[in-house]
Amino acid sequence: MTARVGIVLFPGSNRDIDAANALRIAGAEPVVLWHESVDLDGVTGILIPGGFAYGDYLRAGVIARFSPVMRAVAEFAEAGGPVLGICNGFQVLAEARLVPGALLRNRGLRFVCREVSLLPEHLDTPFTREVGERRPLRMPVAHGEGCYYADDATLDALERDGGVLWRYANPDGTVAGPDDPGNPNGSLRGIAGVRNAAGNVAGLMPHPETAVEAVLGSDDGLGIIRSLAVSAAEYAATGRVSGTRALAGGAA
Repeated sequence: MTARVGIVLFPGSNRDIDAANALRIAGAEPVVLWHESVDLDGVTGILIPGGFAYGDYLRAGVIARFSPVMRAVAEFAEAGGPVLGICNGFQVLAEARLVPGALLRNRGLRFVCREVSLLPEHLDTPFTREVGERRPLRMPVAHGEGCYYADDATLDALERDGGVLWRYANPDGTVAGPDDPGNPNGSLRGIAGVRNAAGNVAGLMPHPETAVEAVLGSDDGLGIIRSLAVSAAEYAATGRVSGTRALAGGAA
């Protein structure tokens, strides 16, 4: 079964075409979901792409979280559907409290655009199940507000419960701390991406959707996009996604 994955499009989004291309390569059907829509058009997975939603006025993602489509996204997530936010999409999910933590200004207070190494922490989640092996993945970052922050209690809970999905890696493959060369923004504990407590909503700052073909310099991001596509197809067929936890309403 081909998964229909919705791409949420805000005024200012600019990675939607890349996201659609990546989903097609991964075997899914992309469906555009305009920010004013309250109908998700029967999609079984959601991808919130990068860009500058509503111009990132006030701060990144804060206005987008109040859009009509995000209310529908929250309901979809509550029902157990897989949702992935990339870069600005991660910022929107954090502002909407669909994933824990916050994205602050980069430690160097400069926009960073370069290739990084991304180390997956777990390979049995809806967003990493097709990655294949735990190794550094090469893909770009492009952001000014990507420094992951949470208080110590939240960070400890994420570590304990498997909520950290990706970390930045140094050239030697070790986890990149806030001051290490492999960490582009000063993120605490090298965190590049997290998931929610239920495990069906995740966000990351690097851009796997622009690293899905060797001609682009790396195809290491394809496993992440393919994981979303496979999870969306599973959700369409069974109403649940492997690698998630039971929700209050009984879905998983």
